[in-house]
Parts: sequence; C-alpha cells; structure tokens
Amino acid sequence: MPANDLPTTLNSDTHTKQLPVVEGQLDNSFATIDWQVPWLSHITQLSYISNTIERLSRSKSQRNSLDGLNDSEGLDNVKSLYEHNINASGTNTPDTIAKVLKTAMTQQVNHLQQPLPCTKPAHDHKSQTLQFVSQNAFPEGEAYEHFIGTTGNIPTRDNLHDLFNGSIWLTYPKTKAVLNYYHMLEIEKQGISERRGRVRDTITVFDENGAVLVTSDASIGEALVDFDWQASLVKPRAKWDNPTQPDNSAQAAVYIFGHALLEQLVHPRKPLCAHSIVIHVAQEFFTLSLAERMSYLDDKVAEYMDTLLSNDEVKPRQLAPLPILGVPHFWAENADTDFYEDSYVFRSGRRKKDKN
Repeated sequence: MPANDLPTTLNSDTHTKQLPVVEGQLDNSFATIDWQVPWLSHITQLSYISNTIERLSRSKSQRNSLDGLNDSEGLDNVKSLYEHNINASGTNTPDTIAKVLKTAMTQQVNHLQQPLPCTKPAHDHKSQTLQFVSQNAFPEGEAYEHFIGTTGNIPTRDNLHDLFNGSIWLTYPKTKAVLNYYHMLEIEKQGISERRGRVRDTITVFDENGAVLVTSDASIGEALVDFDWQASLVKPRAKWDNPTQPDNSAQAAVYIFGHALLEQLVHPRKPLCAHSIVIHVAQEFFTLSLAERMSYLDDKVAEYMDTLLSNDEVKPRQLAPLPILGVPHFWAENADTDFYEDSYVFRSGRRKKDKN
C-alpha cells in the first residue's frame, strides 16, 4: 500500500461541535438492536447513532416502569426528559431517523472539514449534495434511485431497514454513490420495469446483502471464492482480525455492506448468507485505525464496483456466498470447528468454472 494511498487520519465518531439534540419517538423494534455486536463496529458515527437510537426507542413500558418506581435522586429528571422527548415531537414522526442520520453526517464532515458527500452524476445530471430526508419528500411514481441521483435526497423511513441503509451511506458514501450511478445508467437505457437486468440485479444483491472480505493473504480470498471453508475460515483463523481486539498482524477481516443483511442480523440465524467481494490489500492496511481502514476501503470498493458494473456480462453469481456467522470472531459458536460441518449452511462449491 503506497504511502500516498493512505487516508488522512480521522476519528469515525467525533463530537467536535455541539449540534441540536434530535427529538422524536421510535418503536420498540429499535430497542432490540445490540450495538455491541462485532459486525456493527465499522459503522461511522456508531456511538452517536447507537446512543441516540437507544434514547429515542425507550418504550412505553419503560416509561410506565418509571412511573411505578419510588422517587429517588435523579428519577424525576429522567421522567421529565422522557416526557419532553415525547411531547416535543409527537408520536410516530416520519423523519426521526432522517434527522439522526443527517446529524451524524454533519458531525463527521465538520470533523473532517470537508464538504458533504455527493452523488456521482449520470448523463446530463449534475452532482448533488447527499442528505437524508423524510419519506414524505419522495414523489409517488418516481424511481427511488432516480430521485436520489437527481436531487441528492435519500428518502428515509422510520424503520430498521432505512436506519441501516443510512448507516451504510455514512460509512461507504463513495461506493453507494457509484451503485446509484449505475442504477441511473440502466434506468436511462431500459426504463423502469419488473425486470431490472443483470447490472441492476447485481447492484441490488450487493447493496442489500453484500460484504467485503479484505485480506493481505490471497489464498484466503481464493479459498472463499472456491467455497473452501476450511482454507478460508477455519485453518487460517489465527490470521483473522477480531473486531473487539484489532490486531496489527491480522491478515483478513470482513466488513458488511448490505443494509438488509444488517437488519436480518438484529436476530442472528446461522443460515444467513452474505454475497461478498474480495479486496486485496497490503499488510499495512491492518495497522490503520478502524476509521482509516473504512475511508481507504470506501475508495477501493467504489473502484471495484465501478469496474465490475461496467461489464455488460456482470451477474450476481460473481459475488461470492459467505455464511456471515462463520466469519471468525463474529459469532462465539464458530470457535468450535464443528460449527462449519453443517452442510446446509456451508455448502460445497459450484464455481471454479465461472469464478472469473
């Protein structure tokens, strides 16, 4: 990794400026998120997002439990704050998540002293500054990707799916913009129909369910593509980075891209399978801070997807299946090698003839 390829130092979770506190109320589904799981550790502004979502998703039952407690020092203040959050915004506001994500993005660019991220313009459209907006701003009948590409506005509902989608926009803004760009090109060529075509199908699979294997050991990536779970996940386990204890000597790590996959992982199940790409890096990558890794990766994944999607013969099969809970250190049970003997989840390969 040449020195001039290394990103500038940044902190992925900073609060250098005091910004308005987001108010609102979210349903109990948000309270089920375990923000400590290893596969969320790479999300930009994770601390701010998790703390804010936890505050906004306090349930009515929690409020009632406060009412049932005896008064003690600080209890009245807690109840007062909770009531203020409800009354200030009303219930079921349609833009709470949009406001959370917008604030997180503002905090990040303030720290970096950079402009807000932008779309990659397709055809005669201009580059648009990206921002999160209420779903109510999305015109009926317009294609979602076209609306983002022409306005920079990302329609955001108050649900888990859009929370994780926005979190990925924050973490991989360049890559998400590239995916939107290719959607725009295909919409221009083919219009909107039930059949999206190979390019848009590939975008959708990666966008919803993608993961990025980063490795300085080419054999690990090759083994993954060949469905050789022993050579990719089991035997080289000592080479895999532990998200809770990053290791400068590590040689492999997985970072999730797919927002639907993150949503499904709120309730982890062994059969959950990502569709992955392999990014080869120099060993120096693993000496970077997490924020530096993600900045570097956003550039590299954007380049990878630009190359992949510019090929008219691209197809979703070119994304390598990866049972996501089999990633070393993602799930406690995979410390036992018997975990990988489940042939329903860790299936035999199909792809040596078409891996290219």
